[in-house]
Amino acid sequence: MNFEESIKLIKRGTEEIIPIEDLEKKIRSGRKLNIKLGIDPTAPDLHLGHTVVLRKLKNFQDLGHNVILIIGDFTALIGDPTGKSKTRPSLSAEEIKKNAETYKAQAFKILDEKKTVIKYNSEWLSKISLEELIKISAKFTVARILERETFSERLKANEPISLHEILYPLLQAYDSVAINADVELGGTDQTFNLLIGRDLMEKMGMEPQVCLTMPIIAGLDGKQKMSKSLGNYVGISEDPKEIFGKLMSIPDELLRQYLILLTDFTEEEISKFFEKYSNPKEIKKILAFEITKKYTSEEDALKAKENFEAAFERRDFPNDAPEYQWPYENENEIWLPKLLVDLRLLKSTSEGKRLISQGAIEINDEVITDEKFIVKKGRFKLKVGRKIFARVY
Repeated sequence: MNFEESIKLIKRGTEEIIPIEDLEKKIRSGRKLNIKLGIDPTAPDLHLGHTVVLRKLKNFQDLGHNVILIIGDFTALIGDPTGKSKTRPSLSAEEIKKNAETYKAQAFKILDEKKTVIKYNSEWLSKISLEELIKISAKFTVARILERETFSERLKANEPISLHEILYPLLQAYDSVAINADVELGGTDQTFNLLIGRDLMEKMGMEPQVCLTMPIIAGLDGKQKMSKSLGNYVGISEDPKEIFGKLMSIPDELLRQYLILLTDFTEEEISKFFEKYSNPKEIKKILAFEITKKYTSEEDALKAKENFEAAFERRDFPNDAPEYQWPYENENEIWLPKLLVDLRLLKSTSEGKRLISQGAIEINDEVITDEKFIVKKGRFKLKVGRKIFARVY
């Protein structure tokens, strides 16, 4: 790519580039840049929200730059205080190691493993002497560190801030010094950490890194950020049908952002989708298929698409619906909500009664409306809500 094309690719979907002039200067130099992404392995599973920054890292990789993924095995002992109203609990070395391996395996679904340099920041942080740490700390004022939104909010709320949390941004900043980073990537919630890295490099007489931030996407609810704890996430290691089905449920207003940040479609192609299809569902199918294919396979994505259309458009019963054996040795008939719980299709009989009252349960294509319905032993098809299908024999 020429300079204009390279800059266009890098800018796509970005929230902020600080400063853009420095990035353009670095790109024009023609040298391979050191592109840094630091991650603390505090959780083992990645969802689509995590992939936004990883995909931008891949853009740099495709342009021939040096991509350096820093596993924060040392900083994870502290825990990033970003967005936290309380001190994070420390992870054990064993948990950190296990999470790091899982994280790498999933990250390589996006990055080229052969072209990615993996570094653990314990390589340099564990060797810093107390004297060196004091010298690094002397380069920043307490007021500068307390500018961090998380810290200022906790001070106002009289919530404690542990001393080791104040050291976190300094240690992460030192990662940039250790690898001589040209550009550091992160979500918008990481802007403070990235800027501290830029400041520290400059204070140590180095050419400061450029800070590039990416948006934090909303989850399936369209309101709060994608998060496993909020249950509004799409995991990249989930079952293909689950990935496809979840993406078909996103609010229409998220479509364009998801297409820009989570797929390789050009902006021109994306605009044509909206011109061609008046029904957002058709565009969601394109999005869901593309993402499912990326993290599983084209074959799995096709099956997931066919399954979705059969279940929710043609109202067909899926051919590959799971089969369950009648779970009772001495009973030939049972109350329907209890059967659903015993088959582990639902968590409680009250949930079963509620779904029956809503007309959301079918046996052999017939809607069950009696909350006291008794099921008799035999072969039958069972549909619960919009997503649960089962064959019982």
